[in-house]
Amino acid sequence: MLCFGQGGPFWRVPTGRRDGTISNRSEALNNIPPPTGNFSTLQRLFSNQGLDLTDLVLLSGAHTIGVSHCSSFSARLYNFTGVGDQDPALDSEYATNLKAKKCRYLNDNTTIVEMDPGSRKTFDLSYYSHLLKRRGLFQSDAALTTNPTTKTFVTKLLQGPIQNFYDEFAKSMEKMGRINVKTGSTGEIRKQCAVVNS
Repeated sequence: MLCFGQGGPFWRVPTGRRDGTISNRSEALNNIPPPTGNFSTLQRLFSNQGLDLTDLVLLSGAHTIGVSHCSSFSARLYNFTGVGDQDPALDSEYATNLKAKKCRYLNDNTTIVEMDPGSRKTFDLSYYSHLLKRRGLFQSDAALTTNPTTKTFVTKLLQGPIQNFYDEFAKSMEKMGRINVKTGSTGEIRKQCAVVNS
């Protein structure tokens, strides 16, 4: 079952999954890594859910699919430290192209950009190639290359057959799917995944 949330589409198990009876946006956002997150923030949020650095790299690979609004990353282009500057970790040619053709001003909430340019509909390793070229769209993407352990793992994924990525990604997805699972009479099985049953 494909559902839509704050960050876009996500897959749900189609049978028997129990959800809470209250939907609280701020509570959900407290546990979701923000696109502006640095490495320490990402590590902490993942660790809080029982996920490790391997999971962080693998699950970030989901950014190989889909798009983002400019507002999720435009500060990297126009006002990174609050003085009208650009994020020095972002490839300058890529940044110039984004400013000229896509995100033409800081608070653009309507324009969308591919998270994995040229490959947004294909589940592949292209996202990781972009990271090593300093072309990760979000600050949280670029953060994966600031830590030697995660950067080494990104490189390892690119050197191996893509099937390794598929297999390891599936394991991390299964691990994430076991976080705070509701059982018994706790919660409810929703008729529509985005809406609490009435």
